[in-house]
Amino acid sequence: MEYSPKYRLFPTTTQRESLDWTRNIVRQVYNHALHEFNKIPEAEGTLRQRVWQVRDTLPQLKQQWTDLKQVYSTVLQKAVERIRTNINNLGKLKSKGYDVGSLNWKSPREFRSVTYRQSGFELDKKSGPRNRVILRLKKVRGETLEIPIRLHRDLPRHDAITEVTVKKEPTGAWYASFCISTDEPEKPESEGIDSEDTVGLDLGVLNFIHDSEGHSIDRLDLSDERERLEREQRSLSRKQYESRNWEVQRQCVAEVHARMSNKKRDYKHKIAHFYATTYDAVFVENLNVKSMLESGGNARNKHEVGWSDFRQILEHHCDKHGTHYVEVPAQGTTKECASCGCESEKPLWVREHSCPSCGFTVDRDWNAALNVKLRGLEKLGVVHSKATPVETATAVDSLSVSASRVCRGNLDRLSDVV
Repeated sequence: MEYSPKYRLFPTTTQRESLDWTRNIVRQVYNHALHEFNKIPEAEGTLRQRVWQVRDTLPQLKQQWTDLKQVYSTVLQKAVERIRTNINNLGKLKSKGYDVGSLNWKSPREFRSVTYRQSGFELDKKSGPRNRVILRLKKVRGETLEIPIRLHRDLPRHDAITEVTVKKEPTGAWYASFCISTDEPEKPESEGIDSEDTVGLDLGVLNFIHDSEGHSIDRLDLSDERERLEREQRSLSRKQYESRNWEVQRQCVAEVHARMSNKKRDYKHKIAHFYATTYDAVFVENLNVKSMLESGGNARNKHEVGWSDFRQILEHHCDKHGTHYVEVPAQGTTKECASCGCESEKPLWVREHSCPSCGFTVDRDWNAALNVKLRGLEKLGVVHSKATPVETATAVDSLSVSASRVCRGNLDRLSDVV
């Protein structure tokens, strides 16, 4: 199992210039490698073989381009190997129905990171000021840089780190991401899981999550940040393009974007951590987000919620804590009655499920979460009574948790903040 925690770097002005110089050199190597790769016919080998063919020309290229001798060798190799990674990622998007083109030349704004693999870096926990450690990077413009890192969480041993990616954000801040390989914890056998230790999640727009236990978590309110973003963007549009004032204002816009992204990411991680550490299995809807965004109405709110991003974060936390993560079909979870299985049509503005067949009455999102749990139990193979999830839904009103309390509170137990 691999994960990549990110840490803030605090380089000096001189170190920033060296990092920018190295990043630009690596960008030019990538563009040159892409140009050479496009010359190779597909008949000459697989994607990996053609990319490796270009990578093997780096020693000869160093003789012609002496600046490359001031950059660590694995950094240059990783830049060429990005071609293979990017083409594979385009193939995954194409398989999901997206229209994709070909790889293009990278401008300085589009190429923001360099990666050290296996060697060329050292993490020194004994040096540095308080709450700081030192990251040593070799051959950055021919020199070894010692850059302090803010230690906001424990870092593993140096030999447990396989890669270090140093990236410059649009705000101008530098971050380091450490790729760490760990043993994936064993997940409990499905035969030994109690259905009460599982939960179904219904993802929505009005409420971010409604689970099968009756808990409802509100959406994160970013109205203030969105208003500020609109003001800053209007100010940016009045500046002369690429002037000094334009660049200063562009960073202001980037900072607002970064603040909004950090809030949303932190919010999702806290919720995902709670469910992954509280239950043995988490069931979630496999929503077709692409078609939902393409359909008319409420597209911005759907996009801002970030269902796909949350599912990836939830799956990561489940793998990290040994919890089963199961996606189930989302079709019919709202229409189908969790008690008797009878389907009934109801428009979006009807917020209560009242079954005309058995009389089961509950919030519509809670009913959908119960159906998600039932489908997840069947898919995972957990032995259960079909009436078990519904027996927990005895009350019509569900417990609601505001987004602000989720952000401020420690989600060790959701019941503590309800």
